[in-house]
Amino acid sequence: MDWHFGATAFATAFTIIDPIGMMPFVVTTTQRFDPKRRARICNEAVIVAGIVMILMGVVGPTILNYLGITLPAFTIAGGILLFLISIDMLFGRNTGARSTEDEERAALAGENPAVFPLAIPLIAGPGTIATVLLLVSNAHGDPQLELLVALSFAAALGIAWLCMRGAAKFTHRIGSTAIHVVTRVLGIILSALAVQFVVNGLLKTPLFHGG
Repeated sequence: MDWHFGATAFATAFTIIDPIGMMPFVVTTTQRFDPKRRARICNEAVIVAGIVMILMGVVGPTILNYLGITLPAFTIAGGILLFLISIDMLFGRNTGARSTEDEERAALAGENPAVFPLAIPLIAGPGTIATVLLLVSNAHGDPQLELLVALSFAAALGIAWLCMRGAAKFTHRIGSTAIHVVTRVLGIILSALAVQFVVNGLLKTPLFHGG
């Protein structure tokens, strides 16, 4: 078994999911709920995100190929969406990349942010989905390598779950100012990551490498 590939896959999965960086957002999203409800929301968010990743890993490459969508094109689209989300984080406003007004009203009525915005796009966002597709493609159909990809994302999700549950416990200990500062810093990092996604996608297109 290629443990080097496994280590690379885990490092990539952990970085793109960013379990530690998501903690402030989890706190602000779930602070109005009691501890038991927050724990249930975190559990549901991780399960939904895991299902999305599995589905994309299994059927994603086939769907993209059928539609004629290349991985670079998908990466560019994901980077643009990530950039819109980073603007939301930086300026504390909704840009439509995360939700519409109707979706926000529905979320408030249901009072369950597990699926949106925690599972999607916080955990299983465009960057994560693109990473799943990239790693599965790099496995080239090798069952052992595909298993390593699955285990890597499972481990990263497990760490994310621990961080989310821990974040909920510190809801009343983190000041709103500190949360806003962290959110904006993460927005800057996310914007840089988004630009890198677009650049990587452009560099892989025939137009930019002379193909």
